[in-house]
Amino acid sequence: MRSDYLKKAVETAPHRSLLRRCGVSKHDLNKPFIGIANSFTETIAGHVHLQVVGKIIKDAVRAAGAVPFEFNSIGVCDGVAMGHIGMHYSLPSRELIADSMETMAEAHRLDGMLFIGNCDKIAPGMLMAAMRLNIPSLYISGGPMRAGQTADGAKADLISVFEGVGAYQHKQISKKKLDELEDCACPTAGSCSGMFTANTMNCLAEILGLALPGNGTICATDKRRIALYKTAAKKIVELTQKDVKPRDLVTRTSFDNAFAVDVAMGGSTNTTLHLLAIANEAGIAYPLQRINTIAKRTPYLSKISPSDPNVHIEDVDRAGGMSAIAFELAKKKGLIDLKAKTISGTLGQQIKGAKIRNQKIIRPISDPISATGGLNVLFGNLAPKGSVVKTGGVDEKMKVFTGKAKVFNSQEAALKAILANKIKSGDVVVIRYEGPRGGPGMVEMLSPTAAIVGMGLGDSVALITDGRFSGGTRGACIGHISPEAAAGGPIAAVKHGDLISIDIPKNKIELCVPAKEIAARLKKLKAFEPKIQTGWLARYARLATSADTGAILSSSFER
Repeated sequence: MRSDYLKKAVETAPHRSLLRRCGVSKHDLNKPFIGIANSFTETIAGHVHLQVVGKIIKDAVRAAGAVPFEFNSIGVCDGVAMGHIGMHYSLPSRELIADSMETMAEAHRLDGMLFIGNCDKIAPGMLMAAMRLNIPSLYISGGPMRAGQTADGAKADLISVFEGVGAYQHKQISKKKLDELEDCACPTAGSCSGMFTANTMNCLAEILGLALPGNGTICATDKRRIALYKTAAKKIVELTQKDVKPRDLVTRTSFDNAFAVDVAMGGSTNTTLHLLAIANEAGIAYPLQRINTIAKRTPYLSKISPSDPNVHIEDVDRAGGMSAIAFELAKKKGLIDLKAKTISGTLGQQIKGAKIRNQKIIRPISDPISATGGLNVLFGNLAPKGSVVKTGGVDEKMKVFTGKAKVFNSQEAALKAILANKIKSGDVVVIRYEGPRGGPGMVEMLSPTAAIVGMGLGDSVALITDGRFSGGTRGACIGHISPEAAAGGPIAAVKHGDLISIDIPKNKIELCVPAKEIAARLKKLKAFEPKIQTGWLARYARLATSADTGAILSSSFER
């Protein structure tokens, strides 16, 4: 055991003296030391219940014969951070979380790690740490919240409120209706109720092999989660005793499986950032082009909010959850590798006996929503290193679209123009200098995208950016344009009125300007000057790479 250094050597008697004050007995020195990384915080709706969860898990770890050491991580609620300086800290917080998990595990020679996460950047930060540390690890989420319901019985979630703002600004709904949405959209603790970033990552952790079945879909308020927490506690002790490490389980095939399920359920575009970053920590090269290969052969089986505002994670759980989706994909040769290892044995063993219980929520592979998946990577002279779109949320007539550019150098400027009715049918809103370096922090574009949909322009206006989108974004919204403007990418050369061509079926995005003209425009650009010159964000802006590498920091990339 890694902790034997603290437990057995004569010269570490002072270490043990300090551990005694932490409640460690002589008898405990014969047991594994398990880190319980809890992301409980009173600032995130998806995490307010995790203090209680931590106690359940600690008690179960003790009962399984190990010593739990609980500590906390930071966390950012993207919904609360939206629209102000706070959003710039969201993606960078992923790196801080991974670094702090590494610090705690190494400084205290922990033998295994059980990560309790839930919302947007906390889950990927913890999974990155698991791969980097490569000590026995397990991830457990706090579960999704239930969907809200309006007085007339309509489903509501956080995206309903964001889109409601746009609808109110456009005088399509009353202030009373907006207030009702605000009051009912988030009725319980848990990660926001649609297939947004948090729930997508919590679901994919099952398929990746580091979480138990049900991790992503069993609601936070469901009594079944208590059994799941106790099972997770027993499992991490077992993994630690057998010395089963994340890199023993997670391979390139594991990522193929995760992306297959991702596109089959139209997951958040942010998964491309996070899964690539996790792969990097595992030492696995995973090019963006590989995602398109998977998307083209994988059918779209489950349309969930925001793509379908009436279907939420609780519905997917009742319909069979991730195991049912993976089991259905496995019926077609080449889509899922059931021999991939997981903490449950193999993926085949993990999903054995799964079945679809509601074919309206999870379609059978013989009758998919579409023959290809709900996520695409687009390339072209505007995005030589790629860009990402949630195809499942795009109106059919917007999948092939050419429009005139309306260019903005910040999200704030774009949102102001949208709300002032300066964006018209046929426009392509271009938001740049909002990438990992340019933002800094690659801010989410939920406010402008929700406003466009709320104002009734979702089927006639496209939006492209080197920033990213909330998992709740829908419409012809193409993000992660790489290289970003701050790195001298072609998006920096776009001018008002330029034609931009989008062809999602052909995975293309083009600036309809001659190559020589684009090169000449780029040559005239002044050197990028970071918006923030002090503090953590200034350091992040110097180190961040573009989205095609997962927006990891350059020090990690060069390793």
